Amino acid sequence: MAEQVAFDIAKGLLSELSSPVLEQLGLWWNFKDDLKSTISAIKVVVLDAEEQSVTSNLIQDWLAKLKDALYDAEDLLDDVRTEALREKLMTGNKLTKEVRVFFSRSNRFAYGLKMGRRIKAIKAGFTSIQSQISMLNLVQRDHPLQTSFAARRRRQTHSFASKGEIIGRDDDKTTLLELLLDTEFESEENVVIVPIVGIGGLGKTALAQLVYNHEKVKDHFELRMWVCVSDVFDVKIIVENIIKSLTNKSPDQYLEMDQLQKQLRDKIEGKKYLLVLDDIWNEEREQWFSLMKLLMGGARGSRIVVTTRSRRVAKITGKCQPYELRGLSEDDAWSLFKEIAFEQRYVDSTNSTFVKIGKQILEKCGGVPLVIRTIAGTLSIKETENEWLSFKDNVLSRISQNEVAGRESSILDSNSTCEVDEKCRHVSIDFSLIPLLKGKKLRTLLHFPNKRFQNMSDATWNSIISNCRCLRALELDRFNLKAVPDSIHKLKHLRYLDLSENDNLKILPKSICKTQNLQVLKLDRCYQLEELPKKIDKLVNLTHLGCRDCWGLTHMSRGIGKLTSLETLSMFAVDKDGLHGGGAADLSELCGLNNLRGRLQITNLGSVKNAKEEFRAANLKGKQHLQTLDLLWSGIIPKADDDKSDDEEKSLEDLQPHPNLKALQVGGWRGDAKFPSWFALLTNLTAIEIRGPSKFKHLPSFAQLPHLKHLAISKLTELEYMDDNCPIRGHGEPEPFFPSLTDLILIKCPNMKCWWKRPVDDDKDTTVIGASTIAFPRLSYLKIDDCPLTSMPLYPSVEEELMLVNTSSRPLKQTIQMNTTPSTSSLPLSKLKSFHVENIEELDPNMLQECLQNMNSLKEWGIGSCHWLKSLSGWLQQMKGLTTLTITDCKELDLEGMQWEPLKNLSHLIIDNLPQLVSLPLWLRHLVQLKRLQIKDCSGLRSLFPVFQHLTFLQSLHIKNCKELELSADGIQIFQDDEMSLRFLQLQNIPKCLQLPEWLQHLANLKYLVLLNLPNLTLLPDEMRSLTTLEELRINDVPQLEERCEKDIGADWHKIAHIPYIWVNKVWCFLFFESFINIPNFTTIYCVIYFQAVNMADLVLSSETGAITTEGHLIN
Repeated sequence: MAEQVAFDIAKGLLSELSSPVLEQLGLWWNFKDDLKSTISAIKVVVLDAEEQSVTSNLIQDWLAKLKDALYDAEDLLDDVRTEALREKLMTGNKLTKEVRVFFSRSNRFAYGLKMGRRIKAIKAGFTSIQSQISMLNLVQRDHPLQTSFAARRRRQTHSFASKGEIIGRDDDKTTLLELLLDTEFESEENVVIVPIVGIGGLGKTALAQLVYNHEKVKDHFELRMWVCVSDVFDVKIIVENIIKSLTNKSPDQYLEMDQLQKQLRDKIEGKKYLLVLDDIWNEEREQWFSLMKLLMGGARGSRIVVTTRSRRVAKITGKCQPYELRGLSEDDAWSLFKEIAFEQRYVDSTNSTFVKIGKQILEKCGGVPLVIRTIAGTLSIKETENEWLSFKDNVLSRISQNEVAGRESSILDSNSTCEVDEKCRHVSIDFSLIPLLKGKKLRTLLHFPNKRFQNMSDATWNSIISNCRCLRALELDRFNLKAVPDSIHKLKHLRYLDLSENDNLKILPKSICKTQNLQVLKLDRCYQLEELPKKIDKLVNLTHLGCRDCWGLTHMSRGIGKLTSLETLSMFAVDKDGLHGGGAADLSELCGLNNLRGRLQITNLGSVKNAKEEFRAANLKGKQHLQTLDLLWSGIIPKADDDKSDDEEKSLEDLQPHPNLKALQVGGWRGDAKFPSWFALLTNLTAIEIRGPSKFKHLPSFAQLPHLKHLAISKLTELEYMDDNCPIRGHGEPEPFFPSLTDLILIKCPNMKCWWKRPVDDDKDTTVIGASTIAFPRLSYLKIDDCPLTSMPLYPSVEEELMLVNTSSRPLKQTIQMNTTPSTSSLPLSKLKSFHVENIEELDPNMLQECLQNMNSLKEWGIGSCHWLKSLSGWLQQMKGLTTLTITDCKELDLEGMQWEPLKNLSHLIIDNLPQLVSLPLWLRHLVQLKRLQIKDCSGLRSLFPVFQHLTFLQSLHIKNCKELELSADGIQIFQDDEMSLRFLQLQNIPKCLQLPEWLQHLANLKYLVLLNLPNLTLLPDEMRSLTTLEELRINDVPQLEERCEKDIGADWHKIAHIPYIWVNKVWCFLFFESFINIPNFTTIYCVIYFQAVNMADLVLSSETGAITTEGHLIN
């Protein structure tokens, strides 16, 4: 497959040589015709060479030299074309003028000499390569042989796998089984494709075999089929093999395609099937679709599993997120290595020397099972320590570089001993090793995947720009960049530049606009980026400009509308204050950007002048490929004065999008409060989010939208009802009522007491019209917070989560009292997994008991502001499967003496504002499954002991706002026998914390330590040095530590210098909050601080919106 690259490059070069620019420029050096004819002669034998290379080392070498020559020629032509493009943009658009001006410049002679030398060398190289064709007996071919499977190294796979052969894939197996067996999988199609993607040797096929043969899978699917596709994607061959897998016999070899497809469709029509298509390489969309058309007749719930190494294949084949298979964990990798390397018993698996050498060797394997098996198998027949050492020091470096990574690609981390030579074209590297890059022909430079938040020195920048002039792709995300050097324009071949998540990057150099080949520029989550380059219109090839969550963007640069090839423009910021004059783009620049896809967020619409004219000039109606549109009155971070900018003349009517739109968000709209008439045309909507502050008193009916799955309404303080009329059902067909809605969120709508303007009869205790109950047929997630709804559609089918906060209990009572759910025979809410109630009007013990009796599938329960609650024992008896328990603001609740047996499966416990809690309850020591414990606002809590030392199974502990808590163990001997599993520890606002507790030194597995708002903490203990596994230390609002932890010179620096990532009063990229409110499929929640001046103590997770806020202002 790798050699196919040579064929594709040759094909592309021939096309390039025929372009108008090179037709003319080729005359200057007399290279075009010679080069074109030579490459044409070579191209026709490349496919034959690829076939024969399997068995011929000579042809393998010939192909390697060919690829090098093709790459060099491609670089040359790209260089010439790029210079011509630059001149074109500088001097005018006529090609003849461009060429004339280009070669009349003072540097023509020098440039000509340089190009002449390069061309001469390239022509000589191709001539030599061409001369060897006859000697190698290569023949012309315009397509791959279809009968060459026997000669290929690619192996045919099968469906059988022995369970004992597969190690370390239990979690992957569980996740994949859920994807295959989940009957409520969110898809409009009956047949869902599940791609498994990962590098070679990870065990994609083995994982697919494992689930294919699982008993649950055998019982779930009526039909199971396995087909190994491999290199050649021939639809007819694949269909024949599917039929063969179904019937255990090959179809008649003389059948035509039409007869085969009828046979296949007859076999699978209306049946729930599982098909595994193993080892797919085809990246041609049309070929894939031609196969899929034949497979769509299966019953709902059918699955097609695709295994592939290519992300592009995964993207083409499936709409759902591909399952990315990773390397084995350190423990699982060692288990596999040990099982094979020591199986011959030539060496002792308990011998510390062999174990040490083995683990050093294992580090080079990257967790890849195939590599581990190969290397461990080699070692299994080596008997002495010297043989193992010789393998590690001599053989392994060659294997890892040449056999695993290959000549063209390389991975360099701190353990690498090799340098990158001229043959290498693609590298993933720890950037501290940039000096090892000796090759100057690199095309791809990625940072090592396990490195985060690296620093980029000037020397590193200079090295990249000086030595990597052929780069096409450069990945510099999360590098703490403050600036990009002006010399970036010297990377003239650059197509892809990722600068995302560089928090301190404020401006880009003007020279970046000279990288005219740039197609992708990623700036997402560069939170302080203030503006885009002024001459951005010079980036004529730009197709993707990612600037999502660039909160600091004050405006868009004028001229952006000229980039008509743009397919991605995440955000368009209107110039809010008008301070940028003619340098700022107005909405009219969106007019011609009709190739935009994905998501477009327009901010500061409240600041638009001449709104009617500009809104219409944006031409949103012409953007047929756009999937998601966000219309925001102010910025991404609303400010206090935004609410005052009312403007009745601004109307949503003038912002009409294309009917193809799938998701719409309207945020903080302070203009005309009438919802637009065009809304009725958006019948393809799957998601709607409307949030205030706004003046909307009512909304259009959403009930008949056929595809609407997600609906969120928040902070509409004047909203009185959701729909004009209750759907009256006559004798005809029932009127559709939210037929697809799965998620509903209603937050802070204090005037909405009824769903309908004309409610149902309040004298009745059920929401009934005629004989039918009005209920959401598919609703799975419901959150109502601060909306006093007493009358609304019922929700018996909710399965995922039901969260009711500060609202009426009446709809809940009516739902529970329904006989059965509309679509099944089960009791209302009997499949509910998560139930949270807080400050619910008229909720009493009897009603709560009635609810919990139905909820026999409950995994998560939260109860809050329930002042009559004194004990949980009676309620917990019926919730033995509970994994998460949240208790909030229950003033009379006493946790002591509670029966713990029903909680034996509990993994997450949150205790919030329980004044009766003085110490941790003794029964906690019995909850051996408990992994996460959060304690907040418990004013009476004085000690964690004597219980804490027994919580050795705990992995995460978060303590906040406990003013009387003493963290010291008071002389208790702890952690003597058992090692603590704690990995995450957050201490926040604990005034009596004068020093970190002495037991901290025993946390041998601690990885993350967060210290927030500890005003009396004066220093860090010497024991910090014993925390050798600690990966991140975050300190904020601990005044006396700021100076002591200063890098290299602080008094405490030597205690923490070993920790890879340290953040002290800095702009944080994210926080490890342990209690996110899960709102599926809506706005991504980023826990981010935008301004360094923000006090961390003021940062809260809003219970109203699930968003991170400071002083009441939404961050995101």
